[in-house]
Amino acid sequence: MQPDKQNILVSIILVNYNGVGVILDCLDSIEKFIHSVTYEVIVVDNDSTDGSPKLVAQKFPHVQVIQSSKNLGFGAGNNLGAQAAKGNFLFLLNTDTVLISDPLPHLLILMQTHLDVGLIGPQLLNPDGTLQLSVVPAIGLRGEYQAQQQLKKYQNANNQAAISQQFQVIQEVEIVIGAAIFIRRELFDSLGGFDESFFMYFEESDLCQRSRNQGWKILYTPQTALIHLKGQSVNQRADAMAIEYRKSQLYYYQKHCSLVEQILVRLYLLIKFLSLFLKTLNPTFGKIILLLFNFKQYPLSFKPRSSINVTSR
Repeated sequence: MQPDKQNILVSIILVNYNGVGVILDCLDSIEKFIHSVTYEVIVVDNDSTDGSPKLVAQKFPHVQVIQSSKNLGFGAGNNLGAQAAKGNFLFLLNTDTVLISDPLPHLLILMQTHLDVGLIGPQLLNPDGTLQLSVVPAIGLRGEYQAQQQLKKYQNANNQAAISQQFQVIQEVEIVIGAAIFIRRELFDSLGGFDESFFMYFEESDLCQRSRNQGWKILYTPQTALIHLKGQSVNQRADAMAIEYRKSQLYYYQKHCSLVEQILVRLYLLIKFLSLFLKTLNPTFGKIILLLFNFKQYPLSFKPRSSINVTSR
């Protein structure tokens, strides 16, 4: 449905950074499939230089384009879009996603029938239609190890059918991947949106953790799915993004994990990247090593693990 400015139910927000190769397909799929409820589409452009904001304005004149004068990052970009949003629900989509059906009726029904659910992650598919793993355990040494092991197993073709079967039912999860998040506006506002200290990576994990701390549940549903191309804008700046990943990882551990885990993750990363640096002399690995000793910007935190302070709703 074309949006009725007085009665918008869902605000679809996309953060664009040099996404000329993907964003038009994403917007086209939204226009093609979503006809069930009143909605609006907001594109926040993070100072792209590829002409994509102009193309969006030309080809999709009903889409609201918010132009940022600098690259705010993923979380801050979504926060900017949410400030302009009028919907009761926010559907946060990556620009490298493509809808293959209308996901909103199912997502709205889940929200209406599960009043304790704050956000939902739909099923993500690879371009060939195979399952893309899109949920992970709560971040910590144990959770990251479990996620890595699951991904490693899934990359073995012999295990894919069995693992895919595990994700064919609606289930409560701890973290959903940020490529597609359907969230109550009231929850997003109560959290203050994304923590903008995360420029890229871990921001959805932090959002999910803080939602769970407030007593909200998180669902994964396979009953609606979309294609996720994965990492189109990130691939343009792989070395810089590798450093951003570790910055966000250190900040997440500082914010949510115990002191012991904070120390152990630094020791693990030091051993890993020192070995890689000595083998390759790649300056990116050297920068990550220096980052691990930047206690001024990423100090160790002595506060108790935040997940202990979960409030019931």
